[in-house]
Parts: sequence; structure tokens; C-alpha cells
Amino acid sequence: MKKISGLLMSFALIVSLVAPAANAKTKENNNAFKDKSMHVQIVLFDGFDLLDALAPYEVFGAAGMYSGGAVTIELVSAEGKRSVPSGNGPALEAQAALDPNRSGIILVPGASGKPAGNSEDAIPNILSKAMKTGLPDMLKRAFNNKEVTVATVCGGSLLPAMAGLLKDRHAVTNHMGMAALEAAGAIPVNARVVEDSPRFVSGGGVTSGLDVALYLVERELGPQIANAVEKLFEYEKRGTVWRAEGIVPVDFNTSPTASEQKQPAANSVSAAKQ
Repeated sequence: MKKISGLLMSFALIVSLVAPAANAKTKENNNAFKDKSMHVQIVLFDGFDLLDALAPYEVFGAAGMYSGGAVTIELVSAEGKRSVPSGNGPALEAQAALDPNRSGIILVPGASGKPAGNSEDAIPNILSKAMKTGLPDMLKRAFNNKEVTVATVCGGSLLPAMAGLLKDRHAVTNHMGMAALEAAGAIPVNARVVEDSPRFVSGGGVTSGLDVALYLVERELGPQIANAVEKLFEYEKRGTVWRAEGIVPVDFNTSPTASEQKQPAANSVSAAKQ
């Protein structure tokens, strides 16, 4: 009994010493994000893809719920308040005009339609029509605003690319549009989500809108809110967010002798161990 009592007293002493430090750490983490708030504008244009827009909308909406209102969202268009027809289903109501001067996140979805061709409902024509609106100029102003992060989903990255805003920037789009992205001057990266800088984030295929939004929630509000949203949706963010940082991997397609060059070093290490 004496041994057990002694162990319990020792445990209680450890807890009393560790608990204040843990509480202080928790307070420190909470304070780091206490004053964080995030306004999200999701851009609609005629022929936009529903999932590109609504998947991020759901993520940001849930993040707002779990953060006690730290996230606000609105659907916007270049023209202002109007009913905007999607390319694959019902129209959505844009609540206001896109405001590139407002700090926060501006998310641009892709288009939904035939992947190629000259028909009115072909994606190239849908994007071309969007380029004839005030959207390209608004996006340019957003890229020039240091308080704005521009995010794109799927073919949404082609809109700023066509406006000349992604020259020499790393980006990703739907796999069918990667050649067009490169032709527009961007640096295509084969990844699920690409962050060229804190102010430009792009996602690949249509479902990557979930991952783009979850990444931005984690980045801006912290991992606990992002984790709560993942649990609610029963979905975990996919893929590593690619950045132009760290060691560049060897490209064995363009450097076939790279493996041979590495081999002597590997042999010498093995020899040294022996």
C-alpha cells in the first residue's frame, strides 16, 4: 500500500508540474489564431462547375460554424447580384459583385462542359466568354492586392492564366488542361494542390476543391478547425501541398544517368560500414 501511495503521490506531482505548462501552451496556440478571421468570395460565371464552387463553399461554411463565425462566405460574380447558370445543373444566386479590394480569399472555379470542340457548351468557349467580362481585370486587381489570396479549382486556374497573370508561376489544373496552362506561360506542376506563394493556391481535378479549402482553413485558422471539418465530412485532405521549397527530386526521365551517378556514393557508404 505504501508503494502504491508513493506512486500516486509522484504521479500527482508530475501532473501538477506538467498541467500548467500544457495549459500555457494551449493558450498560446489559441491566442495565435484568436483574432483570425477570413472572408471568402467564390466567383461564379456562366457555365461554372457546381462542384468546383460548392465543395469549397461547404468546407468554408463548416469552418465558420466550428470557429464561431471566423469565416464568412459569399457567392459573387463580375456583374454583381444575379442568377448565374452553371454548366452542369441549376443556377446559383450571386449575392454581390466580386470585390478585389477586400482582404481574404477569392476562389475561382472551373467550367463544366464538353472538354473540347467549338460548340457553345465546350469548356474553351465557356472560358472565352468569361474572359470577355470584367472578371480578368478584377482578377488582376486581386493579384495586385497583398491582402488577397487567389485560389483556383480545376480549370479555374486557366482564367488567370489566359489573362497573363500566371506567367512563371507554378500552378495545376485538370489534367486535360495542363498543356493549355503551360502555353499560357505558367509552370505546370503535377500535384493535387500547388501553392506558388501564400497568395496563389491552385487545385487539380474537380474534387480538389475540398483539399484546397481544407488547406486554406488549416493555414488561416489552424489544424484543429480543419480537423473538425474533416471529421464532420468524413473526408481527409488528400495529397501533399506542393511548394517550390526543399530539395528538388531527380527527374530520371531527363537525367537517365542520375542513378548511375548516385551509385558510387551508395557503394562507398556500404564499404565504409563493412
